[in-house]
Amino acid sequence: MRKGIKAVTLAVLFSLFLLTAVSVHPFGRPPETGMDDYFILNGQEQTGCNNIVTSVVFDYRGIDTLIEAAVLFAAVMGVFMVFGRDVNGW
Repeated sequence: MRKGIKAVTLAVLFSLFLLTAVSVHPFGRPPETGMDDYFILNGQEQTGCNNIVTSVVFDYRGIDTLIEAAVLFAAVMGVFMVFGRDVNGW
């Protein structure tokens, strides 16, 4: 009975892997580039930054980046509080 369950599980996982591998888009050919084109055409004018990646991270998605930094800081502080030394010893 267990061998049958293992075989079915393996067959399902293999078919899901195969389906995923077949449905992946070709490398270097994204399905839609509307947002990319907008940032490339308007990024320097709207943000004043020559680097498009920097303009997206800090200008277009600045609040998101700030919240990510706050979550990272909270996680690091939590690890220090759990595994760190006594607070009075710092």
